[in-house]
Amino acid sequence: MSGPRRPRPRLNGSPQGNPHGSGIGPGASSGLQAVLELPDFRLLWLGQIFSQLADKFYIVLMVFLIAQTWVQGTPEANPALAEAASAIRVNLPETRAQMITLLATGIYVANTLPAMLLGTVAGVWADRWPKRTVMVASNGLRAALVLLAPLCLLEGPEWFGLSWGYWGLVGMTFLESVLTQFFAPAEQALIPQLMPAQHLLAANSLYQATSMAATIVGFALGDPILRLLRSGLGALGIPGGEFLLLPACYGFAALSIARIQAREQPRPTSRSSVLEEIREGIAVLRERPRVASAMLQLVLLYSLLAALYVLAISLASAVSGLGPTRFGTLLAMSGLGLAVGALAVAQLGQGLNRRVLASAGLGLIGWSLLLLGQLRGSLTFTLLLCGVLGVGAALLAIPAQTTIQEDTPEELRGKVFGLQNNLINIALSLPLVLAGAVVSRWGLLPVLWTLAAIALLAAIVERPWRRC
Repeated sequence: MSGPRRPRPRLNGSPQGNPHGSGIGPGASSGLQAVLELPDFRLLWLGQIFSQLADKFYIVLMVFLIAQTWVQGTPEANPALAEAASAIRVNLPETRAQMITLLATGIYVANTLPAMLLGTVAGVWADRWPKRTVMVASNGLRAALVLLAPLCLLEGPEWFGLSWGYWGLVGMTFLESVLTQFFAPAEQALIPQLMPAQHLLAANSLYQATSMAATIVGFALGDPILRLLRSGLGALGIPGGEFLLLPACYGFAALSIARIQAREQPRPTSRSSVLEEIREGIAVLRERPRVASAMLQLVLLYSLLAALYVLAISLASAVSGLGPTRFGTLLAMSGLGLAVGALAVAQLGQGLNRRVLASAGLGLIGWSLLLLGQLRGSLTFTLLLCGVLGVGAALLAIPAQTTIQEDTPEELRGKVFGLQNNLINIALSLPLVLAGAVVSRWGLLPVLWTLAAIALLAAIVERPWRRC
C-alpha cells in the first residue's frame, strides 16, 4: 500500500495503484459502479455526453440549414451557382440530394482540417493551462460561437454562386473545430488524474460506450429534434428554435465540468518553445514502446473503421431489404456492438491480459470482415457480423487507450493525446479518400479480404501468448 485511502483523488499527481491488478479491497465496488461513485468523474462524464451530442448536432444543423436555405430547388434553379461551376469546370450535381452532399462537403472539410493540423499544438497548450479551465472555456466559447449561426441566413453578397452566409458557416465550423482540438487532449489527460489507476479501464470503457451512443443518438435524432424545436417554439411565437439546441448542449457541458471540485497544482511557466514540447511528446513514443504500440493499434483501428464507413454503402447495396441509402443501419449495428463490448470490458476486463484483449479484438475484426465478404447477401448475417466487428473494436480500443494514459507521464499527457488526435484524424481521413476509388477499381470482395488480412496479421504480431 502506498498510503491511506483518500476520499477523492487529487490532481497533483497520478493516482497510486497497480495498473494491471485489481487493487480493490474486500467489499469495494468495481467496474462501472466504482467509476460512477466518484462525483468529479460523474461531472466530467456528463460534460462529455453533452459535448459529444453537441458535436453531432452541429453537423446535423449545418446540413439542415444547407437544405433549407441554399438547396431549396433543383441545382439548375440557381443560375449564379451554375455559372460559377462552369467557370471552375465542375459539373453541377443533377439532383437536390447530390447538391446538399456537395455543399455539406465544405462543412466536413472545415471540420476536419483543424483536427489534422492543430491537434499536437493544442495538446501542448492543454499541458500548459489548467485542464478543467481549458475544457470549460472550450465549451463556453463554442456555445457563444454557434449563437452567430442565425446571422449567416441574412441576405448579402454572393461568392462562387453562394451567399456569404454559406461561407460564414464554413468559417464558423473551422473555428468550432479549432476549439474542439483543445477540449479533446485536456479531457483525456484529466481522466487518469480523477480516476484511481485500478478503475481506468472501466472509466475508458464507459467513455467509449457513451461516445458511441452519443454518435448514434446525435445523428439519428438530430434532425427530428431540430424540426421539433423549430415548429414547437415557432407555434409559441419564438422563431429560430433550432438554433437553441447547440448553445444549450455546450452550455450544460461547460457548467457540468466547472463544478468539478478537485484542483490541479499550478504548473511553472514553460520556457520551452511549442516545437520543443511537441518533440517531447514524440520522444515518449520512442522511450515507451507500450505507448507507441497502443497508439499504433488505435491508428490501425480507426483506419479500418473509416474504410468500413465507405464500404458500408457497397455492403448495404448487396443486401436485399437495405440498399445503398440505408448503409447507416450497418454503421449503427457496429456502434451498438462497440457499446456492448465497452460495457463488457468495463465489468470483466480488469484482470485480463491486454495482449489477449487486443489480439481478440483484431481477430474478431479480421474474421468479421472476411465473412462479410462471403455472406454479404444475407441481412441477418451482415447485421450480426457488423455487431461482432464493433465488439472487436471495443476490445482493441479500450485497453490501448488505458495503456497510453497509464504509461504517459502526467506532465506530458496533453502533448501525447494531442499527437494521438492528429494521427487518428489522419487515419480516419485517408481511407475515406482511398477506399471508394479502390472499390471502384477492384471490387468490394478483394478490399474486404485485404482489410481482414491486415487485421489478422496485426493480431498475430501482437503475440498474445506473451505476458502483458
